[in-house]
Amino acid sequence: MQMGETCEVFSFNDKLLGHGAYSPNSQIRVRMWNFIQEEKIDNNFFLSKIIYANEFRNELFQRRTNAYRVFNSESDGIPGLIVDKYNDFLVVQFLSAGAEFWKNEIIRILISNFNPKGIYERSDSSVMKLEGLEIKCGVVYGDEPPEYVIIDEGQFKFLVDIKNGHKTGFYLDQKINRNILSKYSKDKEVLNCFSYTGGFTIAALKGGAKIITNLDSSKSCLDVINKNIELNSLEKNKSENIECDVFHKLREYRDIDKKFDLIILDPPKFIDSKANLISAARGYKDINYYAFQLLRNGGVLFTFSCSGLLSTELFQKIVFDACLDAVREGIILENLYQSPDHTISLNFPEARYLKGLVVKVL
Repeated sequence: MQMGETCEVFSFNDKLLGHGAYSPNSQIRVRMWNFIQEEKIDNNFFLSKIIYANEFRNELFQRRTNAYRVFNSESDGIPGLIVDKYNDFLVVQFLSAGAEFWKNEIIRILISNFNPKGIYERSDSSVMKLEGLEIKCGVVYGDEPPEYVIIDEGQFKFLVDIKNGHKTGFYLDQKINRNILSKYSKDKEVLNCFSYTGGFTIAALKGGAKIITNLDSSKSCLDVINKNIELNSLEKNKSENIECDVFHKLREYRDIDKKFDLIILDPPKFIDSKANLISAARGYKDINYYAFQLLRNGGVLFTFSCSGLLSTELFQKIVFDACLDAVREGIILENLYQSPDHTISLNFPEARYLKGLVVKVL
C-alpha cells in the first residue's frame, strides 16, 4: 500500500471501524479520516471539511480580520493539514502522510473556494521527519508573496514574513490575548520578552503603555517591530529594542534591581519530547522566577507556554513554584488560551497547546 493511501480499519472481531491514512514510517501507523463505514474518502470529503471550517471562521470573526487559521489539522477533521490566511495569501502545511497524499486535490479546493493571490507551502516542521516526509517550502499556486504581507486584526496591523517567519509567518494563535493585554497596559512600564516582531508590543502601545522594552535574540525581528510601530502610527520613542539572550538579560535586570509594571513571557516551545520535559520545566521556572523578581508590587505578569506536552495544570504549578521561590505572592486574574480559530476538538484535547496566565503580584 502506498504511503498516505486510504485504508480500512477493523476491530479485533473484524468489524469495520472506519477509514484512515496509512503511514508506514510513523509511530502512528494509521491516522483516522472517519468512523463512518459508508463514507467515502474522496474529493467531496475534503471539500466539505474545508468549507465547513471556513464558514465557522467567517461566523467567528465576521470579517473583522483578514488573518486567521482557516484549517487546524485533526481538530477540523484532516490530520496534518494546516491552512493560514494572511490577507490575499494562504500558507499551507502538509504534515502527515495522508495530507500529503491528497495535496493536489486540497490545493484545488483552496483555489476554487478562496481565490487567493497565491498559496505558499511551509511544510518545514520537525514532524516531517517522523512521518517520513521531505521538507517542502515554496509557491504552489499563484504569485510569490512579497517580503511582507500586511494583515489587519481590527485594532492592530502587522507585517508578516510568510516565507521566513516563525510558524507560518506570525503568531495568529495569540490574537485574542493581544486584545486582552492591551486592556492591562495603560500607563505601564512594560517588558516584552521573546518579542519576535512585536505582536504584544503593538497591543501594549495601543493600550496606552508608557514605555515598552522588547527583548529578542534576532535583530531582524526587532527591526520589524519598528516597522510595525510605524504601520500602526504609534510613537517610536516609547519602544526600546534590545538584541540579547533573554535569560541573561533577565538576570542582569535582577542584579541591578530593575523594575517593571507589566512583563510578558512568550517563549518558544521548550519541549520537543517527553524525554526533555524536566529540563524544559526548569527553563519555564527560571524565566518566571526572574519575572516575579522584576515586577513592582501590584505588577502584572502575562506568562505563556506553547509546549503541547506541558499540561495546563503542570504549567500553573511551575509558575506557582517560581512565585514562591521569588518570595512573592500572586493571584490569577485570567487563564489564557489560543485563539478560537485554532480549534480544539473534544476528541483531540492535545490540540490545546497554548496556555497562559495573567498573574497580579501582591
